[in-house]
Amino acid sequence: MDLKLTGKKALISGSTAGIGYAIAQRFLAEGASVILNGRSDESVNQAIAELKAEYPNGSVSGVAADFSKVEDVNRLIAAIDEIDILINNAGIFEPKAFADIPDEDWFRFFEINVLSGIRLARHYFPKMLAKNWGRVIFISSESGVFIPDEMIHYGMTKTAQLAVSRGLAELTKGTAVTVNSILPGPTKSKGVGQFIEELASSGGKSTADVEREFFKDMRPTSLIQRFAAVEEVADTVVYYSSPLASATNGASIRVEGGLVKSIL
Repeated sequence: MDLKLTGKKALISGSTAGIGYAIAQRFLAEGASVILNGRSDESVNQAIAELKAEYPNGSVSGVAADFSKVEDVNRLIAAIDEIDILINNAGIFEPKAFADIPDEDWFRFFEINVLSGIRLARHYFPKMLAKNWGRVIFISSESGVFIPDEMIHYGMTKTAQLAVSRGLAELTKGTAVTVNSILPGPTKSKGVGQFIEELASSGGKSTADVEREFFKDMRPTSLIQRFAAVEEVADTVVYYSSPLASATNGASIRVEGGLVKSIL
């Protein structure tokens, strides 16, 4: 299927690994130009080199920026004036008991997971409206509607993303700009993979055993009973970034393996 993305320019925050990197791969395969982002020049340059090797005719560049630092965000915006597609993927997570989460962690999670997308959208969204075409997608999580009790601060930020996304969508009425959220479920990104390996090592178990136990004990409502692959999430993101998805706006699209029982 041709998603009609040739010539479109996409900025993907947090895209040197995991879901963000898989999204970059899919965009390049569809002919879009891609701007990567990571926290260091080293990680960005390495990801660019890998993608250029895979897509020698693709257009890929990158800007390093740490989204916990507003000066880094401003530097990124100054380097990239205008885009067609904004994928707000940068984010952090950390299981921690509620009573042990200090104020500093609440602020840090909000700064990186929520304000990162707000700051980028504040610059690029009006430009999309002015040219009457654009896509803004927030990579939220099923944790935004199915708050995990082991990391409530993370769930809070994912709910906030849904609110921001829907609010921005209200501002697109009558235009060809759309704003949506994608809600991945448990996904085997680089960070999650490392977390599973650490649990397996400390418990003397295989990663397959840890995965089975996770879904049995922590996410029993999952229908697929496995982690999603980053490519499965990326396919959904790139489709809803395309002109083919023009009738979907203000939506929260779930890619969570049936974990959330609600039919809405």
